Amino acid sequence: MTKHLLSFGHGFSARALTPLLLAQGFSIAGTTRSAEKAEALAATGVRPLTWPGADLSGELERATHLLISAAPSADGDPVLSALKDDIAKHAPKLEWVGYLSTTGVYGDANGGWVDENSPLKPSTKRGQMRVAAEADWRSISSLPLHIFRLAGIYGPGRGPFSKVREGTARRIIKKGQVFSRIHVDDIAQILAASIARPNPGAIYNMCDDDPAPPQDVIAHAAELLDMPLPPEVDFETAEMTPMARSFYAESKRVRNDRIKSELGVNLLFPDYRVGLASLLETERGSGQV
Repeated sequence: MTKHLLSFGHGFSARALTPLLLAQGFSIAGTTRSAEKAEALAATGVRPLTWPGADLSGELERATHLLISAAPSADGDPVLSALKDDIAKHAPKLEWVGYLSTTGVYGDANGGWVDENSPLKPSTKRGQMRVAAEADWRSISSLPLHIFRLAGIYGPGRGPFSKVREGTARRIIKKGQVFSRIHVDDIAQILAASIARPNPGAIYNMCDDDPAPPQDVIAHAAELLDMPLPPEVDFETAEMTPMARSFYAESKRVRNDRIKSELGVNLLFPDYRVGLASLLETERGSGQV
């Protein structure tokens, strides 16, 4: 029987997973909201589904695996709002369900360490909505659910180099602030490892080994480009969007032991230095710079 992944919100992380699953003989259908993005998905070997709008009953009947990347809103999880009963009906025959959440569910730890057993105490509205969405997915009995809590995602096309080159990068300084990160290719290999070793009910943090102050990452990017260090700006007086400022409301170091001990994952990019060097090499190799 062909393994079939139905992917809701087939974006940056799901696209990185695509070639790994296609190489294993999976078929993949992914939802997107626009016809332009649907055309791009089709070029990667994914059957595009413009949703909301498309009838997904046949896809749910066929699916052996579900991946949910769609973010919740104030109205709840968009997938469950539309399809919870249908998903519950098919739950017993599904082999694996992955829900992509965020390490924001842990809230602020004042720079301390958190792991998958840490209490959930988000201080942002986005984090609170994620906690509610996780609980909503867990409420479906018989669903082979795996929750993945992602740190800040970077990868090809999502790195600091363009801002450094353009002279718009800044080193925002907030005492004690640290973030965890994860390269998109490591997200893909962790998901693939979980699909190969299902453990319903499991929760995994997705992050690298080196939580670091954000200004250090910007500085290292400038060093790699052999460009001057971007200016330091105090967080309290920095001009920032409300969204950008909210990311600084929480400071924590996230442990990733479980992806290694349970899934046998060896990170491709264990810290931002390795990750940024790889991104720059890829850019230069493709003629983007």
